[in-house]
Amino acid sequence: MSNIEWTEQTWNPTTGCDKISPGCDNCYALTMAKRLKAMGQAKYQTDGNPVTSGPGFGIATHDDVLTEPLRWKKPRKVFVNSMSDLFHARVPREFLARVFAVMAATPQHTYQILTKRPERAARILTDLCTCGTGHPPGEHLRSQMEWAATSHSPTYVPGLEHGIYHRSGWPLPNVWIGTSIESNDYARRADALRQTPAAVRFISAEPLLGPLPSLDVTGIDWVIYGGESGPGARPLELDWIRDGIAICRAAGAAPFVKQLGSVWASTNGASDRKGGTPGDWPADLRVREYPAAATAGQR
Repeated sequence: MSNIEWTEQTWNPTTGCDKISPGCDNCYALTMAKRLKAMGQAKYQTDGNPVTSGPGFGIATHDDVLTEPLRWKKPRKVFVNSMSDLFHARVPREFLARVFAVMAATPQHTYQILTKRPERAARILTDLCTCGTGHPPGEHLRSQMEWAATSHSPTYVPGLEHGIYHRSGWPLPNVWIGTSIESNDYARRADALRQTPAAVRFISAEPLLGPLPSLDVTGIDWVIYGGESGPGARPLELDWIRDGIAICRAAGAAPFVKQLGSVWASTNGASDRKGGTPGDWPADLRVREYPAAATAGQR
């Protein structure tokens, strides 16, 4: 299970990443990977670039983890890759197809994918084959999904049915795609997200490092706001979140305030170190809404 307020379960078919923007500076996953490598955890023995990554945090794919959701009977919200970025350039398209095939085969679960690389997500998820055109397996993601679900495939995932993605529709109705936007310099990521086929599109503005006056949430269903926590946490101004909630209201997006961060918590006598208890906050910030996923439809 997960302690993250907006999800219920984590699933990490890939691990590892590289820093690409200031929101990555105090990455909890990088620190955790170093500790897990030292403990001998098999998933965290691939080292990354010492400048942008670190010990145990190199990109690695994990075949043995792919089938985990097939064994979960109770429906749940699943955060995909809390310890990686599924759309990192070094995650092979073939492996992405296998991940999507598993998600298609488990429509009882809702999958939440968060990336700082929405341009690659948009490119891959719109590069679709048309059924009946004769494209060979491996040319397009949907072809690869079908191939992964057959026993003839060298990347076969046991438990998948041949062609299940066709019956699930596209985009997959149980897959949400989101991007991280920590400051106004990266508001452009929302443009790539709008080009990405997804049942629900969402933004994580955590850690929120500044105001977002240029952020356009048109076509975005959900925005998560949060202050930074942990060692070296940078301060949050509450008006950044207030302005964000107003932007969501104007565009019809659902706002979700996750936490106010360690700096706010320490200076305001909060009951937890992350400032994650809504009862401690000003009343107007106690907002935790979810997207209307059941009526979002396929877009």
